[in-house]
Amino acid sequence: MVRVGLTGGIGAGKSEVSRLLVEHGAVLIDADRIAREVVAPGTPGLAAVVAAFGEDVLAADGTLDRPRLGSVVFADADRLAVLNSIVHPLVRDRSRELEEAAPPDSVVVHDVPLLTENGLAKLYDLVVVVDASPETQLDRLVRLRGMTEEDARARMAAQATREERREIADVVIDNDVPLDELRRRVRDVWADLERRAGPAPAAPATLE
Repeated sequence: MVRVGLTGGIGAGKSEVSRLLVEHGAVLIDADRIAREVVAPGTPGLAAVVAAFGEDVLAADGTLDRPRLGSVVFADADRLAVLNSIVHPLVRDRSRELEEAAPPDSVVVHDVPLLTENGLAKLYDLVVVVDASPETQLDRLVRLRGMTEEDARARMAAQATREERREIADVVIDNDVPLDELRRRVRDVWADLERRAGPAPAAPATLE
């Protein structure tokens, strides 16, 4: 098994790379998706969040009102730390369960948007960073996601810098390219990951 940490700045194309890796056979563990699952209605995670922040963070249908909770925690570092202390261990434990369930020769890709920001590189056998120029990121966020330029620039500025991400990378996938070229680059990376994940060669026989 090889454990891969996959990250990249907003608009760099990380989701597309993770999709292509899954097509090749990777086991994907999506931290954002798990973070939603562990605070779904009826979970201990949601109960803990409500106990810490009150029922005002619930929507009318009993789900977590993420925008409202975000407005509470992101303006207050202490309250954000409380939220992280609830959610992060649940995400970590669920990620470990999914990883342990994967076949022993798997390429397990952990899609972690804030891998760089949270200093998580050491948790993985190697880190793959999907990289694109700020101009490309901005164009994708405005043209494809419908953000205003101001909002897009603010979201980009809130993340680690391009240089910080590249500094922790074992592999960089440059994604200032058309989709067909990205597919080729991901295919090359996949071939290397498969080699790393495969069983170690048997030791040569000793003749006596």
